[in-house]
Formats: sequence, C-alpha cells, structure tokens
Amino acid sequence: MATTRAMLERRRSSRVRVRLPVKIFREGAYTPAIAIGVSRGGALLRVPFSPPLGSRIQVLNESQEKREFRVVRVSELKRDGMFELGVEILYPNRDFWGVSFPDDFAGDVDGATSDLEHHFPRV
Repeated sequence: MATTRAMLERRRSSRVRVRLPVKIFREGAYTPAIAIGVSRGGALLRVPFSPPLGSRIQVLNESQEKREFRVVRVSELKRDGMFELGVEILYPNRDFWGVSFPDDFAGDVDGATSDLEHHFPRV
C-alpha cells in the first residue's frame, strides 16, 4: 500500500472536498450525480451506475457548462448501490468547478503583495 506522502506526490494539482450537484450525460439522457472531490485535472464523482474503465462521460456543472472526462477508477459503495468514479478531464478549463484551489496563488507572491497594498496602503 502506498504511503500518504507517495500518494500526494502523484497528484498534479490540489484536490478540494466539495459537494456539488452535477449531471452525467450518457445514453442520450442526463443522470444526476454528486462531485465529492475536485481538482483542475479531474474529480471524484458519486453516481448510480458503473461505466467501464477508460470510457468517456460528459459532466454538466451547475453553470450548464459541459466537459468530457475519462473514467480512470470505479469503486462500488456497498451501502447504497452507488459508485465512485475517478475521472480525468480531457479538455481542462480553469474555472469549470467554480471553486478556488489552495495552490491558485502559489508562486504569485507579487500579485498577493500588490493586492494587499491596494487594500492596506503603506503609510
């Protein structure tokens, strides 16, 4: 089993725990689902079906924007017949999820400083 540190190092971007209603487009219809964890590169979705690994699904967010994702992991939840899907976004959009990520401002020290100076000018 991988250590927590090794798992963290494999991530390309920060993950944020959320509870966002989404819809999954499949078989010509939308199925309600919940995004329970999101990052710039993908998401963890709770859905009532189990697609094959590697298949593509479309996710419609609350802003009615649709993006295509590839299924990279499927886990069945024994307690309620739902499934958790690990999905990777195929054509990333910085604001698809509508959330701020912890590393959004990493390395942007100058921008953060100038913003602070705007609100709290030096005397």
